[in-house]
Amino acid sequence: MPLSPNLQTKINGWLTADYDAATQAEIRQLLADDSQHEQLSDAFYRNLEFGTGGLRGVMGAGSNRMNRYTLGMATQGLCNYLLQSFPGQEVKVAVAHDSRNNSPEFARIAADIFSANGITVFLFEALRPTPELSFAIRELGCQSGCVVTASHNPKEYNGFKVYWNDGAQVVAPHDQNIIREVEAIASVRDVKFAANASRIHLIGADLDAAYLAQVKALSINPAAIQRQHDLKIVYTPLHGTGITLVPAALSQLGFDNLHIVEAQATPDGNFPTVQSPNPEEKVAMQMALDQAKALDADIVLATDPDADRVGIALKNTAGEWVLVNGNQTAALLTHYLLSARKQAGKMTDQDFIVYTIVTSEVLGDIARAQGVQAYQTLTGFKYIAGIIREKEGQETYIGGGEESYGYMIGDFVRDKDAISACVLLAEMAAVAKDQGHSLYEEMVAMYLKYGFYKEHLISITKKGQRGAEEIQDMMRQLRANPPATLAGQPVVEMRDYKTGKIKDLHTQLETETGLESSNVLQFMLEDGSKISARPSGTEPKIKFYFSVKQPLASAVDFDLATRLADEKIQRIIKDMHLE
Repeated sequence: MPLSPNLQTKINGWLTADYDAATQAEIRQLLADDSQHEQLSDAFYRNLEFGTGGLRGVMGAGSNRMNRYTLGMATQGLCNYLLQSFPGQEVKVAVAHDSRNNSPEFARIAADIFSANGITVFLFEALRPTPELSFAIRELGCQSGCVVTASHNPKEYNGFKVYWNDGAQVVAPHDQNIIREVEAIASVRDVKFAANASRIHLIGADLDAAYLAQVKALSINPAAIQRQHDLKIVYTPLHGTGITLVPAALSQLGFDNLHIVEAQATPDGNFPTVQSPNPEEKVAMQMALDQAKALDADIVLATDPDADRVGIALKNTAGEWVLVNGNQTAALLTHYLLSARKQAGKMTDQDFIVYTIVTSEVLGDIARAQGVQAYQTLTGFKYIAGIIREKEGQETYIGGGEESYGYMIGDFVRDKDAISACVLLAEMAAVAKDQGHSLYEEMVAMYLKYGFYKEHLISITKKGQRGAEEIQDMMRQLRANPPATLAGQPVVEMRDYKTGKIKDLHTQLETETGLESSNVLQFMLEDGSKISARPSGTEPKIKFYFSVKQPLASAVDFDLATRLADEKIQRIIKDMHLE
């Protein structure tokens, strides 16, 4: 495939003294092989976009790749905005990285650029979980921070997430302002790569201790842990950063029977034992499940590479290991936090939880039954953090989460935190065992008490410009012609978060969502089920979230109710022509 003149000019710009020899050699190698020109074109056809959360892309040479230059320009833009935003102050940032290939180097490059711009840098001495970076920002009085990670993306990817002074990912107006500053960097010559070493301070053990003290303080029932200290826990960090803190966090609570999946214990950016280091997927959990079966364990915990999300597995009543989905885990955590706090006399009238609009409504049902305020917000923990900011000093945040395996307990971290979640989940398993039953049985009892919901997610990929148009057309059609019934259930309400309107489809009356605009559409069914359509902002995908409510009369009917709920989901998928 021949390269266009514009593309060739852009490539030639990277074959100059502004770029290092290794970068130039990589580009020349691709140029010399005609079969690699499509890859070369993809590497240069656009600039890697600095989105509202930062950068994420495939690593390699090129303007559309994650490398020292695209990272450098992004960091320089952030420096420029920080210096504008905090004039006359000592600007401080914290920098962390995960276990991915090139992550330590990228973190050091970012630290060098911050320091070269006169900014004080607290750089973690080695890999650390993303939630500890969020904690460090507030603990050290920083105005910003960043972590080099691509979460659970494939091994070819890396990224750069940016946080503000409250420890949360950047939100409006800072996100758009930073993007403008990054786009204003015209050349790599504008980037100050030469470090001022005196401004870079290494951090590690002291921050770990301060963070772990906060995690320990979350424990509600230490007596049950003491009695069940030998609870058999299998844990895998999936070659990521969780190994640095999860074992220590569990140990300090008193758990002394932890079994780590050794083949996945060493941090490794190639993730050699898994296709994708994603705890949502059974294949990624298989080694841990096999070990749990062999040991007859009580619970399986798995964290993703930057340890902000956790997946769990439990034994069902037939003794079979089953994966618990993100909604179920969020519900279990919410139920435990509220009921255990009430039992311990810790609950106040100011307590509240937060969950996202695509997460199961059972979280709201639990909170209301416990007399606790529940707020809903858009997808993303920056929005949960926003509600905490808004309510600070008036109400007390207890916990929150979203369906995609992210949970945030307490407010000392302002992003999803798998370390805190692992500790509370282990405590929950210990409390259940102390009371003579399993955490799985506790889950069934929870659904019996508050109502049973079953969830499912499908993600449809539509590649290229045409694919993007098809996704837009799908959303247009759903808005213009909302379904009247789904799986035989009347659709009673349509929530359009783009227009901010909630429409009663019987009365045609409209009310406000009260949230900022986002391209999400929801259909509420008469029986309490919820279907959400949400195009991805970063990938050529549209996601459909199904949360169906199914009658559940007794614990023995749980498997039947689950099967009937799954069948209802399949009928909805068919009715929406998504099969």
